[in-house]
Order: sequence, then C-alpha cells, then structure tokens
Amino acid sequence: MREHNEDSFALLPAHELFIVADGMGGHRAGEVASQLATSTVTAFFDSTMREDATWPFHYDPALSVEENRLVTSIKVANRSIYEEGVRAADHRGMGTTFVGLLVARQTNRVFVGHVGDSRCYRVRDGEITLLTQDHSLINEYIRTMPDLPAAQRDELPRNVITRALGMNDVVLVDLLADAAREDDVYVLCSDGLSGMISDEEILDVVTRHEDPRWRAARSSRWPTTTGAKTTSPRWSSGSWTPTRTSFRSARPARWRRPGRWPCRTSTTSRWSSRATTS
Repeated sequence: MREHNEDSFALLPAHELFIVADGMGGHRAGEVASQLATSTVTAFFDSTMREDATWPFHYDPALSVEENRLVTSIKVANRSIYEEGVRAADHRGMGTTFVGLLVARQTNRVFVGHVGDSRCYRVRDGEITLLTQDHSLINEYIRTMPDLPAAQRDELPRNVITRALGMNDVVLVDLLADAAREDDVYVLCSDGLSGMISDEEILDVVTRHEDPRWRAARSSRWPTTTGAKTTSPRWSSGSWTPTRTSFRSARPARWRRPGRWPCRTSTTSRWSSRATTS
C-alpha cells in the first residue's frame, strides 16, 4: 500500500473545464502520469485561446470548436505521458485514466471526453445516469456477453483497464455531448469512488445536500480513506464557482488496485441560472 494519492484533478473556470485523472504505475509513476495529464490539458487550453494557435493534430470539421479542443488536448496529454514513459526508466509503463467535462454556454451543452474507467454521471430530477462507459475488461465482457451469469461475472478481475493515457503514442478518446438543463449536476470521479459505493449512494448524497461542499463531508456512507478530496464547481449566472472540501476518515476501502493508495477523487458541477456564493 502506497501512502500517496495517484489521483489528480483540475478546475479551470476560465475555460469552463473540469478534470479528474487516476494514475497507475510503480515508484510514484501513476502520480506523475495523472499530474502530467491535468497540467498538459491546462497548458493546451491556455495556449489555444489565441486565434493563431497551432494545433498538433488534425482538426475534425465534423466536430465543434469545443469538441476539437477537448479531444485534441487529451491526445496531446497522451503523447506527453507516453514520451515521458519512454524517456525515463522509472516512469516506464505509467498511465492514467482521464475524464473531462467542458461547458459550451452558448448552446447549453456539455462535452465529456474520457479514457479509462473514471466516470461522468448526471443527476437530473432525482435520477442518476452514467454517461460514460468504462474501458475495463469486466465492462468489455458485459458488453459482449450481456447474459453472462452473475457467478461468472464475480470471478472477472475488476482492476484491469483496456484503455488509458500513456499506453501507446496514439489514443482513442470517447466523446459525448449532453444538453444541460436547469439544476443538472454532473459528477466526475475515479474508480476510488464508483468502485466502492453504488450509484444510488452517490445519488443520495448529491440530492440530500444542497451545498456541494457538504455532499461528501456530511455523509458517513461514502467509504473514503485518508487524504480523500471532493471538488464542487457550480454553474451560476453565466460562470462556474469552484469550491473544494478536503476531509479525512479512517474507514477502510473495500478493494483497491494493486499498488495504489485506496482513495477517491470526485468533482460535482451544478447547472443553474440562480446566483450562488462559494
């Protein structure tokens, strides 16, 4: 068990972009990978604010500017992580999952780009919906064999992912668009959260606590471990107001990936036209 957190997150209200990344690899390489993912995407969004910015990958005319920016930033991050893994022996084989949510205010839409098993949920009208599909071995089995008996499902390894940033020099990014409605809440999290509690428990916390800073901290049913964090940006009068709460708990996680500190990172985003204060 490692006494460090390999999850990273980024809140970029200037770009209306929110990120969670979950690294993997020995000798702190997972931490390096997830931090490199968030910092590279941040730098790409900063640099492409200029009209004369150079894009390192082909611009897809079938996608919007926002979608192209999000997908390209993830591809740039993938290449940076892969090249660092090739360059440094102690970082070889490192990788990270990634989920990012980008807001397009003009069209009231959100775009989600993801690789791996970090997730994006939407909470709407008292119901929770998983918007992303895990790139994991167990999910591949379930997708191809939906009638697989529960006993055989339980025997499948739950800690094997089939896609991540840094595994190869190119990566396939899943991209989805969602039409946001008033008071929608989007939850981004690593498997340190979704792998330990049910979707219904996540829904209960989100709907029971109006203030996103208290959604995690006030619920003892979230099985967090030392060093867990929650971040809660909120949509308010045309801008996002990020807040963060850090808290500690001695309650053990049910399982963890080998060599990973069992913790979780999540961020929740509320879509609302009402004015709020952090």
